[in-house]
Amino acid sequence: AEAVGRTPLPPYIHEPLRDPERYQTVYAREPGSAAAPTAGLHFTPGLLLRLREMGVQSAFVTLHVGLDTFRPVGEERVEEHQMHSEYCRLPPEVAAQINQARREGRRVIAVGTTVVRVLETAADGDHSPRPGSQVVQPFEGATDLFIYPGYEFRLVEGMITNFHLPRSTLLMLVAAFCGKDLLDRAYAEAIRLRYRFYSFGDAMLII
Repeated sequence: AEAVGRTPLPPYIHEPLRDPERYQTVYAREPGSAAAPTAGLHFTPGLLLRLREMGVQSAFVTLHVGLDTFRPVGEERVEEHQMHSEYCRLPPEVAAQINQARREGRRVIAVGTTVVRVLETAADGDHSPRPGSQVVQPFEGATDLFIYPGYEFRLVEGMITNFHLPRSTLLMLVAAFCGKDLLDRAYAEAIRLRYRFYSFGDAMLII
């Protein structure tokens, strides 16, 4: 399929990429996603090394993003929007790394809305920890978790994310995390300073 197929691109990119690798993160390993986790496009091997030298640990999860990620929310009541299910995996070694970080009082920062959904899926419902046990359990399976304002985050304490399309589930997830007022101010400032939006645009850190 990879030999004859084309890299799936967001609907607002109308020309083929000269270098399809530009739409891949440097740490991508498993084929299957219909879109890149674009917050990760900002990371280079040099930046990852620099973060490691500063004592920042990195851990990697998998979520095969579906084409539904580009579908705007059309329902008047946001809770009526149905997310398509997507495969995700949080390996045991990553769960152990997260639990160790939480025990030591360190923050869990998600790189992108994709990672947020994996972490919150692993910490939600039947996969949530028992009192006094681990913060998060390993998880592998389908998720249709739709995060919008009113959602109570269980695990994620900070987020790096790009600037998203209006009426998108991605924008609603970010609004749920930081609040609409702060999000409105951040976007107004980004527009004033002429930040770039969407997949190949700039990113923000929310802590």
